[in-house]
Amino acid sequence: MRNKIVAGNWKMNTNLSSGIELAKEVNNLVVNNNIKNVKVILSPPFTHLSDINNIINKEYISISAQNCSYETKGAFTGEISAEMIKSIGAEYIIIGHSERRAYFKENNQVLNKKVKKVLENNLIPIYCCGETLEEREKGKLFEIIKNQIIEALFDLPEEDFKKVIIAYEPVWAIGTGITATSEQAQEMHLFIRNELIGKFGKAIADSIPILYGGSCKPSNAKELFANPDVDGGLIGGAALNAEDFYKIITSF
Repeated sequence: MRNKIVAGNWKMNTNLSSGIELAKEVNNLVVNNNIKNVKVILSPPFTHLSDINNIINKEYISISAQNCSYETKGAFTGEISAEMIKSIGAEYIIIGHSERRAYFKENNQVLNKKVKKVLENNLIPIYCCGETLEEREKGKLFEIIKNQIIEALFDLPEEDFKKVIIAYEPVWAIGTGITATSEQAQEMHLFIRNELIGKFGKAIADSIPILYGGSCKPSNAKELFANPDVDGGLIGGAALNAEDFYKIITSF
């Protein structure tokens, strides 16, 4: 049985005090309602990680960073290593979000190195893949996703690959208010799982959580999560409101 996961990616939002308040609100809702059937992950900015890690109930909530360097240490001004993230108590790191690909030109080869660095530090990568509207309209959506999966993940040993979480995020649906239909989400999630079966076999492929990450909100989460290959969500805007995020968490 795969884990049900809802991860909140705060992106470059909240200052430290407002971030702490948001984390407290989410923590109280999840703990007071004894939500243990869903793995809840908060991914605040780097500056908040340590403080928020110290206030959450770790029996219910885990912490993720939004990115890391593929370097171990050294003269890389402004970079944050996986070891640094590990040292403050985070358990996960988001790798390859579409905004990292688009704005910072991170390609599959760079992301492959980042995934490996995350795993070297006994952290769990949440690896993102997704196609743009142009790629979808040209009929390249499956080719794009296949390449993103193969080039970043398929050289991992089985024991490492089994630790990975995949997030499918249709780029055309992120922050636009447009959401993939339930059928579109399931179609791509099933395609991804079938690619994993081809490489690693059915047992491993069936154990890998695949999250949906394109404008998931309280109004559509239940329908999306009802799909057999959608194991939860990587939530953007709705994660910045504790009540909305909680409604998504309880949509299974």
